[in-house]
Amino acid sequence: MSITHVFFDIGGVLGTNGWDREQRRHTLEHFAHDESDFQYRHEETVGTLESGRLTLDEYLDITVFGTQRHFTKEEFRAYMKAQSEPFPDSIAIARAIADDGRYAVFTMNNESDELNRHRIEHFGLCDIFDAFFSSCWLGVRKPARAFYDRVLSITQADPARSVFVDDREQNLEPARMLGMNVIHYMSAGQMSRELVAAGVDFKLKEG
Repeated sequence: MSITHVFFDIGGVLGTNGWDREQRRHTLEHFAHDESDFQYRHEETVGTLESGRLTLDEYLDITVFGTQRHFTKEEFRAYMKAQSEPFPDSIAIARAIADDGRYAVFTMNNESDELNRHRIEHFGLCDIFDAFFSSCWLGVRKPARAFYDRVLSITQADPARSVFVDDREQNLEPARMLGMNVIHYMSAGQMSRELVAAGVDFKLKEG
């Protein structure tokens, strides 16, 4: 069956992760903030944050700014956002697939609202993707099956004619069980080869 829909994770596929362990560690080290206290508070709130039921401002009040700090919330938020960097080679592949015109192209990612909006703009994704299916707007996170069910229902995509790319196996397993073709991202080159093998035909622009 020919492929009609292609779905990409953002963090770890189209760019760095937004607020994962590495980004949190760098930020906490930069501000000399106690990691153990932060981590406890983070684990208590991150699910609510990424499901859209807690704003980034509220999250920072709980995890960092419950007491006086030597840095401001604006400084901390700006440093958080600065951790996000695009993967140009991966984005070029997504753009080539979208430009081909035969495929509906979407993202499927776990992210908080403010950080998600920043990364979509910073990575230049608006002119590539038809829509962005993010946990903060769906109200549920991968790898919960409800996440995939909602995306497939909204897009009316046939799982057998869809491809999903993610860098984490635990996020691919529910998609695989629903009948989607899946690709475990390790590099842009490997992703490109596996997309072609799955039946996604595209041509990268030279230069």
